[in-house]
Amino acid sequence: MAFPSTLTDPFGRQVTYLRVSVTDRCDLRCVYCMAEDMSFLPKRDLLTLEELDRVCSAFVARGVKRIRLTGGEPLVRKGLMTLVKDLGRHLAAGTLDEVTLTTNGNLLEKFAAPLADHGVRRINVSLDTLNPERFRQITRWGEIGKVLAGIRAAQKAGIRIKLNAVALKGVNEGELPEMIRFAHGEGMDFTLIETMPMGDVEGDRTDHYLPLSLVRERLAQDFSLTESDYRTGGPARYVMVKETGGRLGFITPLSHNFCESCNRVRLTCTGTLYLCLGQEDAADLRAPLRASEGDEALHAAIAAAIARKPRGHDFVIDRDNNRPALARHMNVTGG
Repeated sequence: MAFPSTLTDPFGRQVTYLRVSVTDRCDLRCVYCMAEDMSFLPKRDLLTLEELDRVCSAFVARGVKRIRLTGGEPLVRKGLMTLVKDLGRHLAAGTLDEVTLTTNGNLLEKFAAPLADHGVRRINVSLDTLNPERFRQITRWGEIGKVLAGIRAAQKAGIRIKLNAVALKGVNEGELPEMIRFAHGEGMDFTLIETMPMGDVEGDRTDHYLPLSLVRERLAQDFSLTESDYRTGGPARYVMVKETGGRLGFITPLSHNFCESCNRVRLTCTGTLYLCLGQEDAADLRAPLRASEGDEALHAAIAAAIARKPRGHDFVIDRDNNRPALARHMNVTGG
């Protein structure tokens, strides 16, 4: 059965970006992402690496140009380098523009060289502070030295790094100018993200929600910011910082959402395809994937799912809506 070579949703947006959560597990417990005592999926429920490759390959055949591996923490998935290597054949064939990764950096020193060897040229590292004690507080038990060593190893391997930081009121807001100078001084882009109302994290997110519109106003007192048309295929919108010569990104799902240009879908490690980060509607790709050795049923399920991709999300965070907009944690969908 023949299918169109592109995936277009009901609003005319072409889906070209697939984010794949290879595991819901993580070796940290960041306070805005997870509860400290988390229950993770049994390993038997996860797609195998071969199945993940089949699904990714089906999306590549339908016009997806970027694949980002996420988690949880993707580098804790045993055998992940096999999947990265297998996806590299699409890079070599020119049917895929890039395979990227989002990581907390904790294991990056070990895996930086293999990632580069298999064609990864750009990764995102989540880092919310440069202060060792604050880092332990945010991650609950992380050591910032491991992350910094991982960043250095990745740079040595020729991988470009973008630092991502969640802006947290009363936690790291006073440190953001310093982090911008650090990132740009090391040749890295830096992106700020608003905290998202997903999952019970044993606290009230309104205590730490910091709109990036306010952050930008404050940063403009220290830096000269000019709009940039630079894009990476994701939701970040960038400005150039005159004083550092670097790029600064803003991801604003609450204060100014980016739904109108959404080109993304998210696959979980169990084969569930979420059509929107902020909606519960999803499609099961595991069943059609395992129904036969052929991919006809898989392609049909993907097409049917994209046909109902919603216009946008329903995120809201305020004192009247302090319960999570979605019950699932970010590590389930993929960070």
